Amino acid sequence: MAHDHHSHAHVDTIGRALVIGITINVLYAAAEFGIGMWQGSMGLIADAGHNLSDVAGLLLALIAVRLAAKRASQQYTFGYKKASILISLVNAVILLAAVAAIVWESIERFTDPSPVEGWSVAVTAAIGVAVNFAAAWLLIKDKNRDLNIRGAYLHMMLDALVSIGVVVSGIVISFTGWNIIDPIIGVIVAAVIVYSSWYLLTESLKLAMDGVPSGIDIRKVEESLRAIDGVNDVHHIHIWGISTTQNALTAHLIVDDICRSEQIVARAKELLRGQGIDHSTLETETSRHETCDCR
Repeated sequence: MAHDHHSHAHVDTIGRALVIGITINVLYAAAEFGIGMWQGSMGLIADAGHNLSDVAGLLLALIAVRLAAKRASQQYTFGYKKASILISLVNAVILLAAVAAIVWESIERFTDPSPVEGWSVAVTAAIGVAVNFAAAWLLIKDKNRDLNIRGAYLHMMLDALVSIGVVVSGIVISFTGWNIIDPIIGVIVAAVIVYSSWYLLTESLKLAMDGVPSGIDIRKVEESLRAIDGVNDVHHIHIWGISTTQNALTAHLIVDDICRSEQIVARAKELLRGQGIDHSTLETETSRHETCDCR
């Protein structure tokens, strides 16, 4: 019960951080888009679109956290943990769709660059730097615990850096009148989105296909299991992600004494937890398939 209480408290803490991040990003993105349309700045419009995609990402992360915390049922024996993987994949696809829209509009601006009010762009983007750093700070404690949270954190940090780039472009335009800088920043924003979301996309796709999660070396897992006293061999080993935070394993252990199975399995599960595998199902057998009286 104490563990459940701690888990619920942790979910509530993350939930509050995500709600605050969503709120401040929605308000800022709306203001940035309005000013971008008013001033005709592709840099601001692109950054606003990116911020809105981040809002979608934060919202999806919030849904994933809530679903992953729901109890298992007779129909969903693992609960709704897999939803966190599917949501992280949807989030990555949304980001790539935003890239396509930004690049398309920026290419049109290259052929027909519009005049931009540099200082308005610079000031608006400077506010964005503060907003994104604030949102990232809210998620920093949990960024290494969940793929969705880590993705949201990285997007916030990279958004802050992108906004710094927009600030610089606004200052350059105000002093030089080089409006071509604005669509260039739009393309740079798109490149940053692709770079920052590529890991999220590939890891989410791998987990959705029940691939071995990043950070787990299946050969090292096999070696550690074989090194257990009483284990002769390991086969039929499978490792996959139940969610973005929990991993599972099934394997057959060939043991020298079937009567020591309980002790060997307990030791194996302890080793596996140390390697990031929380849920393991282990079957023991002897190479001779013998049985014995273990009384």
